Amino acid sequence: VQLQASGGGLVQAGGSLRLSCVASGRTFTFSNYNMGWFRQAPGKEREFVAAISWSGGSTYYADSVQGRFTISRDNAKNSVYLRMNSLKPEDTAVYYCAADSSFVVTTTPTRYNSWGQGTLVTGLQ
Repeated sequence: VQLQASGGGLVQAGGSLRLSCVASGRTFTFSNYNMGWFRQAPGKEREFVAAISWSGGSTYYADSVQGRFTISRDNAKNSVYLRMNSLKPEDTAVYYCAADSSFVVTTTPTRYNSWGQGTLVTGLQ
């Protein structure tokens, strides 16, 4: 499975960004995977941001982004998205998308099988 994340950039505090992640692979069926977004700020561990079940019917968010971020997916396009509103400087991090073939959606990074290369989001003061 190959995951390609994009959409990062510089944004003023209070602004918005939409991250995208496209999945591909010769034997890969996107709709069989739960998807997650994680982030890692400089000097910090990678942390959970949001996750979505394979069908899109269930979503999960970290407390720090609840109400500001929205995860969604389009199985026809093999894509998962993260809409980020009301960005704060503390949202600054490299954001990674990840795929998990488990039956149950998880927020634990080590449970995810495949990872994209990350896209940098910088929230300015």
